[in-house]
Amino acid sequence: MLSRLLASSIGRSRSPGLSEPPAHTATSEAASPGAKPEDSAGNEPKGKGKGREKAPGRPSAQPSASPSASPSPSSSASPSSSASPAPSSSPWDDGLIARRVAGGEDEDDVVDLGGSAGGIGGSVEPAGEPGALYDAVYDAPLRDRLDALRELVGLSRARVDSDTLAEAGRVLDEAVARGKISGGHTVVALAGATGSGKSSLFNALAGVTISDTGLRRPTTAFPVACSWTDDAGPLLDRLGVHARLRRRPPHNPEVDARLRGLVLVDLPDHDSAAVAHREQVDRVLGLVDAVIWVVDPEKYADAVLHDRYLRPMAGHAEVMFVVLNQVDRLPGEAADQVLDDLRRLLDEDGVALGEHGEPGAAVLAVSAATGRGVGELRDALGQFVAERGAAGRRIAADVDAAAGRLRTVYAPWRQPGLREEAREEFTDRLAEAIGAAATGIAAERAWNRHAGKACGSPWLRLWRRYEEWRFPRLRRAATQSNAAEEATARQRVEQAVRWIADEAAAGLPAPWALAVREAAVRGSRGLPRALDELAADAAVPLDKPPRPGWWPAAVVSQAAMTVLQIFGGLWLVGQILGLCAPNLGVPVTLMAVGVVGGPLVEWGCKVAARGPARRYGLEAERRLRDVAAGCGRARVLDPISAELLRYAEVREQYVRVVGTTAPAARVS
Repeated sequence: MLSRLLASSIGRSRSPGLSEPPAHTATSEAASPGAKPEDSAGNEPKGKGKGREKAPGRPSAQPSASPSASPSPSSSASPSSSASPAPSSSPWDDGLIARRVAGGEDEDDVVDLGGSAGGIGGSVEPAGEPGALYDAVYDAPLRDRLDALRELVGLSRARVDSDTLAEAGRVLDEAVARGKISGGHTVVALAGATGSGKSSLFNALAGVTISDTGLRRPTTAFPVACSWTDDAGPLLDRLGVHARLRRRPPHNPEVDARLRGLVLVDLPDHDSAAVAHREQVDRVLGLVDAVIWVVDPEKYADAVLHDRYLRPMAGHAEVMFVVLNQVDRLPGEAADQVLDDLRRLLDEDGVALGEHGEPGAAVLAVSAATGRGVGELRDALGQFVAERGAAGRRIAADVDAAAGRLRTVYAPWRQPGLREEAREEFTDRLAEAIGAAATGIAAERAWNRHAGKACGSPWLRLWRRYEEWRFPRLRRAATQSNAAEEATARQRVEQAVRWIADEAAAGLPAPWALAVREAAVRGSRGLPRALDELAADAAVPLDKPPRPGWWPAAVVSQAAMTVLQIFGGLWLVGQILGLCAPNLGVPVTLMAVGVVGGPLVEWGCKVAARGPARRYGLEAERRLRDVAAGCGRARVLDPISAELLRYAEVREQYVRVVGTTAPAARVS
């Protein structure tokens, strides 16, 4: 990296008083078998800093009473603590932030803002419904997005797991909490790595020493606030800044006018060896309106800074400053080269740079030690605060980040919904499962069969009855076949339900696809039995189909032909037995008319019955198809459509949250 190439020149440019000890990490501390617990400020135990250069004029640190005590204001920074540090000639104690143990000449230069006596646990009004200041803090488009996000979370609770919605809920709570406090303040945090000089820059911006600086690491243990206003107490309570760590710079009309409303917070090191320090940084960064990232020429390319903070917070570029401190240690054009490399890294992280009038992060080079660039940074802060839009921009960026995390939950990969062709296909499958087409064919055959019985020859009917009596096994085989068809029909219904569920879920995000499939499965329970019952009620009578008006005439005609056959036959028998006068012509003619006329009448009836039989079969099939369509719609399609409608509603809210337009889901 460029910083390594410049390391030698940086080292030569240092003054003797600026030499710093090597970075101390939690890994090396944990690896040391003789490591001891940290003191209450997160400092190293005695003996760990052997060989380090001691800051001139700095008194030795006083060890805490209990090495295992946690770093909390009540135990290490609270003025009401029963154990006070040993007196010192310096107005500061062992290096912890803003603990004055003795009066000094600068004590009157800083005003204590005070605040809730509860310290870090100060009371903050719990998030709930937006208050009166809500409309003043956020503009109308942002309020609309927040309302949409609130509705989105409410509509999704039954379909999306709580962990997925947790970040969106946190953003809503923070938006309400921030909107209840003040719209005239801008809370800006100074964050940086160990030794980056953020506390020195904090003091330079304030114009007076507020936050302790030194070579001992970590120096900053708790957030310290400097406010250019008197009514920042609720904001600092929300941030958890202890009452004794709140300051106000000395009165300066020019500076006060430019920075009126600014609340500047100096944070502990984000890479501190003390876990509690890192946790405080992460907590406060989620609450402030803007952040100034302070980097130095040696660690500006640190992977922890870029991977853990800058890259995930790339969407917050409009409320972000990136300041390269300690440029006085860079000789010649090295400062410009490091600054250009820093811009390159930010661009790779996805952080938009606010250059040439474009919105984005401001990148500045300063030196807190010499004052170089501090005025430019103060002017940039003054302009930023004067806009009174930092809180809204921060919440808008949080909403964007939450919407980005929820994209896979609400954004489909294709146009969702059920096509009309899919609905018709589902109805066809259900109709096939209950045998609608087969029933229509059976009804048509039954009509033809009854027509044949009514209009056919009596001799043929006698023959068919003989066949039924002679071959009863055909009936048993038909019964077994019906049982097999019933099992097959149940499987077809299940396959149809799975198919329509997959069609409806195609393109939906995973939670909503699962909800659609579950709705289809719930509706399919008992569907085969319901279809069988409804089909039985709607089935046309196959044993007694309706008779058309011409059937009686055909029956009378067929009966007349039969009578002629019988009469002619009896006449011939009588002549053979000598009971009648011999006359073969008349009885033979009568028998011939009956024998030929019977089949002719039967054939004519079959031709005439084709149309009515076909209509009768189609009517039977239509009735079963209607039954299948109605039952499938009520039990499967309607629940699926309800889930798609719910998804369309949340999709509409998500589009409002994102602030773009997108096609709605098809639910009809």
